[in-house]
Amino acid sequence: MKKARNSKADREILPEYEFRRGVRGKYAQRYAEGSNIVVLPPDLAKAFPTSEAVHEALRACLALAEKVKTKPPRNRRAQN
Repeated sequence: MKKARNSKADREILPEYEFRRGVRGKYAQRYAEGSNIVVLPPDLAKAFPTSEAVHEALRACLALAEKVKTKPPRNRRAQN
């Protein structure tokens, strides 16, 4: 059976869960657009300063991966 919460401390909202000053739907449009935000470490941000540079590098990696794909190894007979 659950214990009844009667003390004031049990009823108070922790500061990290306080939403009285929150704005409903603040990021709804961005979410609906399907934005994915990725934060790069400083060394990568220096190498890829724009989102287009990141996209170009990722597309190059995908193209290379497609070229390098190999067939899975054949099953070998068990050697005794």
